[in-house]
Amino acid sequence: MSTTGTILLVLAASAAAVLSLVTILLYAADKRAALRNRRRVPERTLHVLALLGGWPGGLLAQRLFKHKRRKRRFMTGFWLAAAGHVAFVGALFYLVEVAGR
Repeated sequence: MSTTGTILLVLAASAAAVLSLVTILLYAADKRAALRNRRRVPERTLHVLALLGGWPGGLLAQRLFKHKRRKRRFMTGFWLAAAGHVAFVGALFYLVEVAGR
């Protein structure tokens, strides 16, 4: 792996960790709001965070809080966002490592 690829990998992993933590916190806030009949976190916000790289945190939060797992429409959007993120990162690494030679 090139130096650029290594730096990119560290940045991507760091961003995913931070976004995952933010996503977990928002799932927790949404679960709490749902239980208290209060204003919810918009599903679009959770999907955007998943697309940006917070999907591992979203997946963990769904299991921890037993939240949003049964909503088929939401889960379809979640998995599409996660796949989009993985595809983007994969393409980026390909461009840096293979096409950049």
